Amino acid sequence: MKVKGNGLIVIGENFNATRKIKANNPKVVHDDGKVGIGYVDLSGNKRVLDCTDIVPKDPAQRNTFMIPHIGQALRKNDMNYITWAIKNQERQGAHIIDLCVDEMSVYPEERFEWIRSLVKMAQSITDAVVTVDSSDSKTIYAGLEVHDGSKSRPAINSFNLEPGRQELVVMAKDRKALLLTNASGQRGMPQNAEQRVQNLTKCMEMMDAGGIPMEDRFLDPLVFPIGAGPDFGNHYLDAVRELRTRYPAVHIFGGHSNVSFGLPNRKLLNQVFLQLSILAGCDALMIDPIMNPPAEFNAFHFASRALFGKDEYSVQYLKYARALKAAA
Repeated sequence: MKVKGNGLIVIGENFNATRKIKANNPKVVHDDGKVGIGYVDLSGNKRVLDCTDIVPKDPAQRNTFMIPHIGQALRKNDMNYITWAIKNQERQGAHIIDLCVDEMSVYPEERFEWIRSLVKMAQSITDAVVTVDSSDSKTIYAGLEVHDGSKSRPAINSFNLEPGRQELVVMAKDRKALLLTNASGQRGMPQNAEQRVQNLTKCMEMMDAGGIPMEDRFLDPLVFPIGAGPDFGNHYLDAVRELRTRYPAVHIFGGHSNVSFGLPNRKLLNQVFLQLSILAGCDALMIDPIMNPPAEFNAFHFASRALFGKDEYSVQYLKYARALKAAA
């Protein structure tokens, strides 16, 4: 995948049924016995996603309740909220919109219907690449079945060494899809940088055999919360450096916001970790583009490459600076 100006590729992570907002968040409004999430739509109108039916009436329970706002919008078929949630990411700089409905149902057939509906819905809203994201390969296949390739290329999230995931390489080849690949192993999560690199190297070999073009491969060494392990940040960054050395032309990214989970001032931690990831070799970011605006990371990307001599004679930096001037 190519991005104009050779900037960072941004994967918007926000349209995922796992996304939740605390019931005592300032965005949650109470009016005439109803509870909902307030937002300003793309036309500047104040609107509310009605969540009355799922928010506990007991104040004690409400204080700890997490509102699954994406799932609620899908169940309510609230096209205003759905359109706002997707287009807002695109407006903030996302090139790829990640779609996941795994939490909508424990029943496979119902998940298949949810992902089919969402893929068609998303493609009616945006021309950006949409990623069919699921822990179940059959759900991914269901989403790809209805994807309209004349509007944009599909993407798959994600291939790894876990049993049953290898068939995604064939799907990606057949559908000309971008293939996101993570470092999960046959027996679970990697324990250090070395295991991340080993697992992704095996995945690269399978993608070689499957005929996946290098520019369509996105490697995710997996970001774990530093609150759960002090070395987890270094495990990821060390793996990125080694993978960038081994595979200069591949895309490398991660679910970067995972690093701050459970800690205060997440925006600060995310911002610094994203900068460190760019220095280590990431050319793609999977982020909330509203909380962490991509423009500042793109600026850091071009400036750091020039300063470290990776952008010979600052050619790309000069193009970037001229584009900023022209836009201004």
